Amino acid sequence: MTTTSSTTQAAPLVTKVRLRDLPVEQRRALLAARLRRAGTYTVALLIALWILLPIWLIGTLAFSTPLDVRTYPKQAAPIPFSTETMEFFLNARGVLPATRNSIVVALMTLALSTVISAPAGYAIARYFFRGRDLFRLSILAVRAFPIVILAVPLAVTFRTWGIYDRVYSVALMHTALTLPTTILVVSSVFASVPRELEEAAKVFGCNPFQAFLRVVMPLALPGIAASAIFTFVMSWNEVFAAVLLTLENRTLPALILYNLDKSGDPFKFAGGFFMLVPSLIFIFFVRRYLFNMWGQITK
Repeated sequence: MTTTSSTTQAAPLVTKVRLRDLPVEQRRALLAARLRRAGTYTVALLIALWILLPIWLIGTLAFSTPLDVRTYPKQAAPIPFSTETMEFFLNARGVLPATRNSIVVALMTLALSTVISAPAGYAIARYFFRGRDLFRLSILAVRAFPIVILAVPLAVTFRTWGIYDRVYSVALMHTALTLPTTILVVSSVFASVPRELEEAAKVFGCNPFQAFLRVVMPLALPGIAASAIFTFVMSWNEVFAAVLLTLENRTLPALILYNLDKSGDPFKFAGGFFMLVPSLIFIFFVRRYLFNMWGQITK
């Protein structure tokens, strides 16, 4: 008769070492790491407060009564909460059509910029051709020009072509403004994708277009999302070209600027908060790609 005895292995005991029990060098290194981490968190908190505090103040005044908006000092919270100021802004003449125009212009600019910048950025990142560096420099130089240098000739050209004061003319102008930056961003993203993955896809039967669509494009989506955010926010907030290229079909920033000296504080604060909402919503929906890109950068 044989007996089987089961042996149980005891789990290793984890002893908690106190800081004062460590050697001096390790103690200093640990303290320095903690100080660096605390400093990083402090700087991040200050930057977040610097960005969020104006948004909070504008939102507070946008949802206060018109009387509270006009009084000083301003409130730190919307007490009592009221939608009178926002309703006054939304019911103002031309606000809803201008909002529709801004959304259409931003989406058209986003689509045109993405469709053009993706193949252009891929060509710059993957192919070597004569004058490639000069081409990159010329793209960057276009973005360095003041907007008036591009807007005034385009306004004259659009008037000659009979497309002045059209929504799509503003979208074409915004596309010209955003393309240099988006092409450079997208090209750097494509350059970070290893060529070996694309070659492996071709070995397994993919043609170049399929390898680009199934392998390269999914890996480049975070960078393309970042350029899409820049394009949408820039087009939504741009005002100079919109004022110059439109008279009746104004975008929302152009309308707010046009009425700025004629309106009171309730219109200004409600308009400022309303301008923030679409950008925040767009960033919320593409945040996953941004977090993925941040993870790739920090690896």
